[in-house]
Amino acid sequence: MSTFSVTRNVLIPAPAGAVYRLVIDFHEWTKWSPWENLDSTMKREYSGSESGVGARYSWNGNRKAGSGTMEIAGVSEPDRIDIRLEFTRPMKAVNPTTFTFVPEGDGTRVTWTMTGESKGIGRVFAMFMNMDKMVGGDFEKGLAALSAAAAA
Repeated sequence: MSTFSVTRNVLIPAPAGAVYRLVIDFHEWTKWSPWENLDSTMKREYSGSESGVGARYSWNGNRKAGSGTMEIAGVSEPDRIDIRLEFTRPMKAVNPTTFTFVPEGDGTRVTWTMTGESKGIGRVFAMFMNMDKMVGGDFEKGLAALSAAAAA
């Protein structure tokens, strides 16, 4: 079994609370998530709390979008959001994901980190694919879109 971690950060010219609100509510993710436009027919379902701890989001899309669930597992407003991310297709995996929000000058330093373990068929896959290269660019696109959404 091997582990991985993918981390990206950006300085967003907005207060931490404004950026935090775009992440704590899964309904807002359509404004900035890099994966929301992978499949125009993707089905989304929201359940649990409206936002914050217990809020759940599930998606089911084409091969590229895959399927899975996210649940907000912990928060420290407006500093941190912990998400339990579970992929069910194309490969099963659970990837703890964290967003942190740190005031910096007139803006907020947002850091997005996803960790996980490669086991079973995923371990073989990890031997040939670098998760940082595979997902890091998506994190960068998402953070740029999050910055644009916070400025709107």
